Amino acid sequence: MRFVKDFALPPEKVFAYFAEHHNIGTIVKAEITVLKKGDDGDPNGLGSIRLLNPAGPVPAFEETVTELVPNETIEYKVTKGTPLNHHVGRLTFEPTAAGTHMEWKIEIGTALPGLDWVIAKVLVRQIGSGLDKLVIPG
Repeated sequence: MRFVKDFALPPEKVFAYFAEHHNIGTIVKAEITVLKKGDDGDPNGLGSIRLLNPAGPVPAFEETVTELVPNETIEYKVTKGTPLNHHVGRLTFEPTAAGTHMEWKIEIGTALPGLDWVIAKVLVRQIGSGLDKLVIPG
């Protein structure tokens, strides 16, 4: 699945917003707890681990930041707590004449046939709604 959104802010502002773990919780409607700081000591850095506790009957799960290129790319993968055997998210930020173009791609897979489809439907609704309402402070 793929989400795109354009922001009238420079890439460094948009990247900084999405790199902050707690801001992701606002978009996906989940409580976020940082379990491990990044390899460089930054709570949002490369190697950092966040626990997402979504609203509703969905169990909490962990995501690990696996790639971080300042102002360009954030990649994470689900590393614990879901029936998914594959879940990778990749956010990219590109400068435009008006600000920043953000693209968020998510790959998911499960061992149970059809479960990935159900999870994708929930993610599309939650993330799509969260991005539609998102206003990043300038």
